[in-house]
Amino acid sequence: MAYKILVVDDEKSIVKGIKFNLERDGMIVDTAFDGEEAVKLVSSVDYDLIVLDVMLPKLDGLSVCQQVREFSQVPIIMVTAKGDDMDEMMGLEYGADDYITKPFNILNVKARIKAILRRSVKKISHDSSDKVVKVRDLEINIESKRAFLRGKETKLTAKEFDLLELFMDNPGKVYSREQLLNTVWGYDYPGDARTVDVHMRRLREKIEENPSDPKYIFTKWGVGYYFQ
Repeated sequence: MAYKILVVDDEKSIVKGIKFNLERDGMIVDTAFDGEEAVKLVSSVDYDLIVLDVMLPKLDGLSVCQQVREFSQVPIIMVTAKGDDMDEMMGLEYGADDYITKPFNILNVKARIKAILRRSVKKISHDSSDKVVKVRDLEINIESKRAFLRGKETKLTAKEFDLLELFMDNPGKVYSREQLLNTVWGYDYPGDARTVDVHMRRLREKIEENPSDPKYIFTKWGVGYYFQ
């Protein structure tokens, strides 16, 4: 099955360029030119990934991201103006999985999309005992990519789930930010370690009763993170 992608930007030339290049790689691409149209499409179509510009008419990209996260964990790549670090970080805070800056090289965009899609493919185990991992009050279902805390589902983005799955599968192992970036985002991922920091903080806020006094994910100062 071909991947289904939604590209959202009010600059039609950018949308046309991304759509053309992704379709050459066999993907199915829908487009939207404002935030309201984007939310309507995501609510009715099962996309594998969204490329979402920050500056949009009717509803800005950060608001779109926030609204989408209320009902979907589809991977989102935010597109920001060059050098707008605040937009980049805000995108991650609102639930985006990655960000790219304008002007961009289409090869860079395709590399990031493919890296996220590879990691987002559901892992199906033939051994039913491997489908669920539980540690104290925290439980994850590998096949459905759902997480539960004290029996109640905790909504995680695709990358947050990948991080938690990696930690729960390897308790006690310390991962540096670079190792997490390479393992979860992929060796060909062209981003930087700030992405890891934001995702780790958000993950802790969702699974720890008190993130400043964690019970699951700990920091080994000067080295990295580990799960206990």
